[in-house]
Amino acid sequence: MAVEFRLLGSIEAHVDGRPVDVGPARQRSLLAALLVEPDQPVSADQLVERVWGDRAPHQAKGTLRTYLSRLRAALAGEAEIARRAGGYVLTLDPENVDLHRFHRLVARARSAPEGPAAIDLLDRALALWRGEPFAELDTPWIRAVRAEVENERIGAELDRTDLLLRHGRHHELLATLATQTADRPLDERLAGQLMLALYRNGRQADALDRYQSLRTRLAEELGADPSPPLRRLHQQILTADPALAAPAAEPRAAPAPVPRQLPAPPKLFTGRAEELRALTAAQHDPGEPGDTMGICAIVGTGGIGKTWLALHWAHQQAGRFPDGQLYVNLRGFAPGTQPVSPAVAVRGFLDALGVAPAAIPADPDAQAALYRSLVAGKRLLVVLDNAAASSQVISLLPGDPTCTVLVTSRNKLTTLVAGHGARLVLLDVLGGDEARDLLARHLGADRLATEPEAVEGLLRVCGNLPLALGIVAARVAAHPGLPLSVLAEELADHSAWLDALDTGEADLSVRAVFSWSYDALDTGAAALLGLLGLAPGPDISLAAAASLAALPLGRAGAILRRLDAAHLIQQHVPGRYRMHDLIRAFAAERARDDVAEDARAAALRRLVDFYLHTAKAGDRLLQQHRERIDFDEPAAGCRPEPLPDLAAALSWFEAEHACLLAAHRLAADQGWHSSVWRLAWALRTFHRRGGRWHEDLALWQVGLAAAERLGEVAARLQAHRYLGINLSELGRNDEARHHLELALTLAERSADAMAEAHVLIGLGWAEKARGDDRRAVDHLTRAAGLYRALGNPVWEADALATIGWFHAQSGRHDEAVTQCETALGIYRKHDDPEGEADMLNSLGYVAHAGGRHADALTHYEQARVLFQSLGHSYSEADTLDRIGQAQAALGRPDQARRTWRQALGLYLAQQRGADAERVQGRLAALTE
Repeated sequence: MAVEFRLLGSIEAHVDGRPVDVGPARQRSLLAALLVEPDQPVSADQLVERVWGDRAPHQAKGTLRTYLSRLRAALAGEAEIARRAGGYVLTLDPENVDLHRFHRLVARARSAPEGPAAIDLLDRALALWRGEPFAELDTPWIRAVRAEVENERIGAELDRTDLLLRHGRHHELLATLATQTADRPLDERLAGQLMLALYRNGRQADALDRYQSLRTRLAEELGADPSPPLRRLHQQILTADPALAAPAAEPRAAPAPVPRQLPAPPKLFTGRAEELRALTAAQHDPGEPGDTMGICAIVGTGGIGKTWLALHWAHQQAGRFPDGQLYVNLRGFAPGTQPVSPAVAVRGFLDALGVAPAAIPADPDAQAALYRSLVAGKRLLVVLDNAAASSQVISLLPGDPTCTVLVTSRNKLTTLVAGHGARLVLLDVLGGDEARDLLARHLGADRLATEPEAVEGLLRVCGNLPLALGIVAARVAAHPGLPLSVLAEELADHSAWLDALDTGEADLSVRAVFSWSYDALDTGAAALLGLLGLAPGPDISLAAAASLAALPLGRAGAILRRLDAAHLIQQHVPGRYRMHDLIRAFAAERARDDVAEDARAAALRRLVDFYLHTAKAGDRLLQQHRERIDFDEPAAGCRPEPLPDLAAALSWFEAEHACLLAAHRLAADQGWHSSVWRLAWALRTFHRRGGRWHEDLALWQVGLAAAERLGEVAARLQAHRYLGINLSELGRNDEARHHLELALTLAERSADAMAEAHVLIGLGWAEKARGDDRRAVDHLTRAAGLYRALGNPVWEADALATIGWFHAQSGRHDEAVTQCETALGIYRKHDDPEGEADMLNSLGYVAHAGGRHADALTHYEQARVLFQSLGHSYSEADTLDRIGQAQAALGRPDQARRTWRQALGLYLAQQRGADAERVQGRLAALTE
């Protein structure tokens, strides 16, 4: 099919397999409103109600037409949206929408004979689900449709379970049913399925206990007894009724697959005999009574051969693990990317163990429990490659001593060793004979025997490092007729060497190896490699590299691909490139030798301008109502990356954050003072929304020094203002007031009313933190008056919103509501979603404090959707905490528990210790 729409999760559109941007949240809501009823006219009034609910703007139908036009353009004619009598119609085959495919598959399953075909149809239907339907959207209509669709999914799951039970496949169901009943403890049909599965698995007592638990809960929570069918099932289990036995003639379910996930063994592996013996000696005979699980951690520096050793041993010992081998690359040391989370790794393991997508629980903790259940009692090897830390590994450990775990890492994983008894295998460079043997495996023993002196020279250059030996071997393989002596002389001619690589045992140098690779490059590739060595940051994007070298994107991309093919850089994710640390050091050294100083400075200036001007454009997408500052034009040859929308801006900031910080340090080192404070300014909104206060503070501390060297009042004012705000957020109130008062003095002296009002907002927060509510409100009232005089209603709303929040915290709820509702109206009129979210949060706070918990929950949930759409994870965490409080107050402890766990995860990620501790206390109180 040319076009495919997905609603069972985040709303997505794909044309010919390629994702299509279908716009912001309200535009996606419009698309959903049409897709739920394809080929059926939906009136404009209905669409407005579905997209905005009771919050439609004054010109809603005009905005609706704009959204429709954008959707038509995005879908490029693959799905027609037309105006017809009765409303708008999206014309397409319902089969192209996952929601309608789900409905059709479920209907076919229910009309099919009760056999494997019906089970397969339900499996296919449930596999379409990717998460919460219509994710990230929240209107009354969306909530109603979501609830209806969720009920249909639950019905399909229950039908599938009934079919599996009728076909004697009860042994497959216990883990899944246990998870589902924990989520829906009062579902009697589900409880009956679990009772029957337990009984058929020989656990009659557990089945009876399950009935008694449900009976007690029904009485306590609903004042009801179990239904007649459930009471009848209970009686049958009590009497071991033969009618409950699985049909003897039913075919047995196919056995679970045996996972064989190991990558291919390294063909040229050599040596490491002592380490191989240590790995084998650390293992026990799986299943011996009293044994603990065998865990080995292979640790050593990058390029030392950890993964090769792990895979060689795993394949060598495969016979010890008849139940299979699981493997995951945890990517713990991949610059620019996040390590693989344990939850993602567990999901991959469940797939490998043959768990049907429909049977995988949504909750990560439940997935981990299911994984441990499935491997219990099995003689299984689990290889966890490239782990960053013990915390990444511990939750992936099976719970049974019959399993064996092999971990590789650049860190020593002390917690894994101390807390879980892992055996540490330290990996160093190869011994002399092993290094020679590895080179012989690459090049052939006969070739080495003909030139023994040249071989000695090559081995000295490589320092027995497997990475270096591989690079030399690749050079020889590319020129099979070249004598080894020529290579040895070429490498030995270099008088300057990279600093030795210290492994703790030997000094290593690979400059000669890299030097040959560099000299073999064409002029353009060599020049770009040298500049990449100078570039700050852990990696670099194609667009940034193009600006660094003043090249068109296509030309830069072609050169990067050649460097990648030569193993001098690596495209570790699409469009992003990194270098081994040794190659980076070598490339930078060659650039300093081969490129004039002014050319190097110009290249780095282009790179800083690339980050600066792209960040400026991204910041405008994040906060359209923020004040503007002047920027110089980017340097010639710099091409800032175009960012089409908010989502693109957020993705860019996340991907480039480490590089942006590195560019800021570079600008400071180079004395480019104007770029230093402006780059701090451009990163401000992203940092604030992510709660990155410490990083923002560090940037502005350097920014203030740059501003003072420039002597520009505007730059000094901005630096003092943002230093004060950051310090206030971090609880350093005296320092905060000092900087804010300096900023206010500068604003007053320069008669800059806008800056004065901005600083007064910050001073209001600082005074509030000191407990002086009167002075705080005075500052905010004065700021509101200045904004009003400037004719900027959104900024005035910022002041009113803050006053409203201060009133709410002080218990003056009526005054708070007046201020907040006024600000909310302004924000909505002027399309400021962040301000709108803040006001919904404040109104929720007031409602909760007044005992109107349902109203509070509605406000909070609307605020959370907006914060999520803005990438404002800092405020989203606080909103989740408050949602949990409202849910707990409404007597919904299970919902509160799930919500507080989400808040806790964000707080921990943001290193907000006090907030995390507070939520942990709420969670603990729920269990008391």
